Order: sequence, then C-alpha cells, then structure tokens
Amino acid sequence: MKKPVATCCGGYTKYHIATFFLTYVSYCFYNAARKTFSNVKTSVRLSWAPPDENETLPEGYSDHVIADNIDPFLENADEAEVFFGILDTVFLVSYAIGLYVSGMLGDRLDLRKVLGGGMCLSAFAIFMFGSLSEWISLYNKAYYIVFWILNGLLQGTGWPALIAIMGNWFTESRGLVFGLWTSCQSVGNILGSILAALVVNQGYEFAFLTTASILFVGGIIMLLFVVPSPSELNLPGSFMGLGETDETELKKDFLSTGSDATDEDDDDDDVRSTASVQRPQAIGFCHALILPGVALFALCYACLKLVNYAFFFWLPYYLSNTFLWTEVVSDQMSMFYDIGGIIGGVFGGLISDRIGVRSPVVVGMLVFSYGILFGYSFCPNSYILNAVLLTLVGIFVNGVAHVISSVVAADLGQQDAIRGCREALATVTGIIDGTGTMGAAVGQIIVPVLQMNYGWPSVFYFLAIISIIGTFFILPVFVKELKKLHNRSKYHEK
Repeated sequence: MKKPVATCCGGYTKYHIATFFLTYVSYCFYNAARKTFSNVKTSVRLSWAPPDENETLPEGYSDHVIADNIDPFLENADEAEVFFGILDTVFLVSYAIGLYVSGMLGDRLDLRKVLGGGMCLSAFAIFMFGSLSEWISLYNKAYYIVFWILNGLLQGTGWPALIAIMGNWFTESRGLVFGLWTSCQSVGNILGSILAALVVNQGYEFAFLTTASILFVGGIIMLLFVVPSPSELNLPGSFMGLGETDETELKKDFLSTGSDATDEDDDDDDVRSTASVQRPQAIGFCHALILPGVALFALCYACLKLVNYAFFFWLPYYLSNTFLWTEVVSDQMSMFYDIGGIIGGVFGGLISDRIGVRSPVVVGMLVFSYGILFGYSFCPNSYILNAVLLTLVGIFVNGVAHVISSVVAADLGQQDAIRGCREALATVTGIIDGTGTMGAAVGQIIVPVLQMNYGWPSVFYFLAIISIIGTFFILPVFVKELKKLHNRSKYHEK
C-alpha cells in the first residue's frame, strides 16, 4: 500500500517548494551576472578611455586612474558612453532573439537542458568578455561585441524556461505565487550590486569573474536537480482548493516517487501511468502571437522594459557621474530601485489575484509611474531623497514589469483558447519578454544620445512619455476586464 503525497505550505508538496527555490535562485544568478556590466561601468570607462581635461572624477578614482590607464583604446569619455550604448543595444537585441528562440525550444526540448546549458555557456561568455580580456590586455571593439552578443543569446534561455517550469508547477493563487517568485529579478540585481561592490576595488574583471562563477555553478545545479513538470513525478500542479472527494482521488492517483511499493500490480500501474504521460504538441510562434492579449501585452511590455532597463543599465552610472558618488555607493543606492520592484511585484500579484483580473492593476501602477519618473529628474544630491524616490520608481515601474513578465505571461500561455495544449507557456513568455527586450534595445540607443545633447533630465522626461505610450497599448484589455468586473459586481448584487 503506497502513501499519499504529503502536502505543506497551503497545499503544496515538497517538490513544489523545491522547484520554487531552485528556479528562484537560478534567475537570481542570471540577473546578478547580467547586472555586472552596469555596476562597473565607471571603472570600465576609466580603463577604456582617458578622463576628459578638467573632469571631476568620482571620489576614490583620482588617485589611481592616471597610473592605471596608461594606454586607453578609446579616445574620450563620450566615445566610451557611445560604445557602452552600442554594447547594451547589441546585448538586448541578441537577448530578445534568444528569448524568441529559447521560448520555442523550451516547448519542444527538455527544459532542464535548455536552462542549465544556457546558464553554463552564458557564464563562459561573461568570463571571456570581462575577465580574460582584461587579464591578457585584449582591448578590441569587435571582441567585446561578439562575446556580448553571445552572452545575450544565452541569457535568453532563462526566463521562458523558468516561467514554463513555474507555470507547470503552480496553478493556484498564481498572482501571489508569481509575485513572490519574480522578486528573484530584483534580488538578483541586489546580489549583483553587492558582489560588484565587494570586489570592484580589486579590478572590474573580478566582478565579472565572481558573477560568472556563481552562474556556472547554478547551471550545473539546475541540470542535476530541477524537475520541469509535476507530470514527471505523477503530481498535479497544485493541491490547493480541492474538495474532500477530489483529495481522496488524488491520494489514489498521485503517489510519492519515494514510496515503498510492495504490490506487483501497483508497480505495473505506475509504469503504465508514467508511460502514458506524453508531452502535448507545442504551439507555433504565429499561433501564440495571435492569442488574445499576447500582442497587446507584448507591445506594452516593450515600452515598460525600455523604461526598466534604462534604470537597469544606467542608474549606477548616472548616480556616480551626476552626484560624484563612488561606484560602491552608487551600486548600493541602486538597490532601492530593486527593493521597490520586490514590493510592487508582490502586491501587484496579490491584488490582481483578489480582484480576478490583471490589467486594472497594471494600468493603475503605470499611471502612478508617470509623475514619479518626471519628479525623479529633480531629485537633488541626497541619499535619503534618492532612496525614497528610487523605491517608489521601483514599485511602479519595476514591480509592474514583474507582473507582466511572469503572472500575465503565464496566464496568457494557459488561457482557454489553448486549453489542453500546455506547451505554449515558454513560447508566449518568449514573445512577451522578447518584444519587451527589443523595446529596451531601442532605449539604449536613445538614452546616451539624449544625455549627451540635453542632459539627464531629458532622459527621465522621455521615460515618462514611454510609460504613457505603454499604457495605451493595453487599454482594449483594460476596458474588457473592467466590463467583466462590472458584470460580476452586478451579478453578486442580484
């Protein structure tokens, strides 16, 4: 006689908890590695280009920059900033392509191999870009571009595969679960900032080495331990909300893989049950694109991710060069943006669960972001004011980005129009995140141009306008879901 699967934490099994933890840590490592370049841009710029004449350097750089930078390969700081914009752009374009491709691969291949292999190979590309090149004094634009493109393609393996895994395992209270889980993006950014701050004084190459190493180790762990779907263990996506009869049936049907089987007939039943688990046919790219809501949310996310990644890539550099803070202080201050993202993602997911629709929460958060983005352009040289405003920007920009890229993508990938074809999760996620990344790539061309010609305030005005444009894309979904809420309230009144 076999034992039923033990549940905990509101009805989830130990396998659900392990999957949550493994995937969470995995994307923390992804984002920590991705954040490294933006965290050390000031050090890289001072290594690649000579300081401008009469330039006021951030505290701590004036003593060593001339001695360390004997033969820079870029002419001046402006050329360095333009090259940074090029690197950010080619990374994001290749990252978007990687998202599209890995989304389709994730619905067709073993998710653990797509995920773990991508992490290990991305770690190698980061090491070649930031560590080995500095150690052997290989300063070459083509070299940097090639490895940053490769890194972007490989980084794209992460999000679609992880959302597909999470979507397979968690089907109940998705807004709250994904709201908590997507804090991995912000926690990964914070981890990357902490690691960079700890080692950047030894040389920026050690920041790349550190994050590449943990990403590689994470890839090995995912290859060995992650289980892409509960069906591989004969488990459902969730035990929550089950009636007594359903629970009895589950105890009969879904048995722990670690149970002791003494009955030969039971063993035969298990073999037949496992063999009968077949992977549904994967949905096509064009089919996924025309699913209700997918294109609209993808376009909205393109605008939102442009804003989000402007902060992601440029915030530490902006703080360091505008307020002349050290790179360590700038990295630490940028964490408040990610702290806000955690808060916004959790509460956005929770509230959308409570009301039963997502777009009203998304639109509401975006509306609040307009004034905060505009107001941040006037923020003075104050640690406290920057911390408060960056937290608010994080809540209403980074937080809503978490909601769209995870819980909304998972909902769209398992909507009624494709019920029974669960292998759409990775493809739909890849479309939404890939389109968002294309928008972010365009932003990396515009941001340095605006900054050099009109100053940093113009950048924040531009970001506020883009946030407004993004809201308009999902207005049709917003109106439809408001009508749904109105009809529901009228029904309950009766």
